[in-house]
Amino acid sequence: MDFRNKTVLITGGCSGIGKIMARKSLERGARKLVIWDINEDALAITKEEFTGLGGEIFGYKTDVFNLDDIKINAQKVRTEVGIVDILINNAGIVVGKYFHEHTHDQIHKSMLINSNAFMHVGLEFLSGMMAENSGAICNIASSAGLISNPKMSVYAASKWAVVGWSDSLRLEMEQLGKNISVTTIMPFYINTGMFDGVKSKLLPILEPEPTSERIIKAIENKTKMLAMPLPYWFIRFSQGILPIPIFDWVMKNIFGVYDTMKGFRGR
Repeated sequence: MDFRNKTVLITGGCSGIGKIMARKSLERGARKLVIWDINEDALAITKEEFTGLGGEIFGYKTDVFNLDDIKINAQKVRTEVGIVDILINNAGIVVGKYFHEHTHDQIHKSMLINSNAFMHVGLEFLSGMMAENSGAICNIASSAGLISNPKMSVYAASKWAVVGWSDSLRLEMEQLGKNISVTTIMPFYINTGMFDGVKSKLLPILEPEPTSERIIKAIENKTKMLAMPLPYWFIRFSQGILPIPIFDWVMKNIFGVYDTMKGFRGR
């Protein structure tokens, strides 16, 4: 999917990799950039920062936790901007606690923002893409959508849901003969502040700029699934051939994954 002359919508587009991907979309020639973010001040700052990069920039204060907010702002986009060619579902939150330490509200909010919102936002803009028989949807999941991890139970649940929905959507578009690509991204921790305090024994903490570049290239290349730094096939292959106790031992003692959240602070 070529970004030139396209309309791109990014949720959570005022910080972290969302903001970087927004900039890269403009640098690649996007005609219109639509940013959804809950922070109204950040929207104004981001729009000002990106002025001069080319393309028209639209900002909408949107709380993806609120379904009515999603519906209202999606209608505004359709009316004021037009059909979205490339949708990047990026907004997310994390609560780094053992499951029994969660409140019901934290569980509810994590699932709504990290998984339900992806589906609701996708539903709002998919029909336009299907009518045009063209488009791309990129869903930012997580390696936690592949590997279980202590102190990430609800976050992992939300991202497993995204992985399952996202790849099923890809298969549906293929089965229906629609020229709409669906890319599922499953990165390890990214150094954006969201996961401050995490420590990794072997796997590198990902840097935002090159990670964002890889995601944009994955959209351009219509990549189906991208996990990083460990490739998707390696994780699934290891889970398939190793007995659970051995897989757990490898993840804990070789890669150190199961201890990464011990020092988690977050933003």
